Amino acid sequence: MNKPSKFALALAFAAVTASGVASAQSYPQTVDNWRNPFGNVWKNGTNELCWRDAFWTPATGIPGCDGVPVAQQKAKPAPMAAKVVFNADTFFDFDKSTLKPEGRQLLDQVAQQARGIELETIIAVGHTDSIGTDAYNQKLSERRAASVKAYLVSKGIDPNRIYTEGKGKKNPIASNKTKEGRAQNRRVEIEIVGSRK
Repeated sequence: MNKPSKFALALAFAAVTASGVASAQSYPQTVDNWRNPFGNVWKNGTNELCWRDAFWTPATGIPGCDGVPVAQQKAKPAPMAAKVVFNADTFFDFDKSTLKPEGRQLLDQVAQQARGIELETIIAVGHTDSIGTDAYNQKLSERRAASVKAYLVSKGIDPNRIYTEGKGKKNPIASNKTKEGRAQNRRVEIEIVGSRK
């Protein structure tokens, strides 16, 4: 090779090297780990370590790689459930499903409690004693639960958050052989599920 050709080759090599260095110096500002064509960082087979490029430094580490912790999202509080059992005699007259004033006052407290939380659901379950037929008691327990729902809706609770159910005389909590036991079995159970705001 003659001297001008060697000089031209050296000049071309210097130009290519200089442009490579210039682009490499701007490269670590945008990418500090190897990425696939979709922009995802390449990791080892156990997803513990990231593939670093030649310009990586601890200061350019990214979350989830290189010991840089991933920012944890604040955990939502776990839902809490509160179950309240009210004697149906407080809410309703015997064999009725119309709310009494005392029952409305208690339901006002339930509505206030429900508005103070991130409400998920309210479940109202009506129960009866053993006096009467199964079919009649089932319908009475359903009407009582529906009365509780209607009142809570009138107090601003979302109707889609309130579920009602009637159990009739199927789930007694006391003996139906005594007057006191039958009174305990005539009840409405209200379960409130939600989390603190």
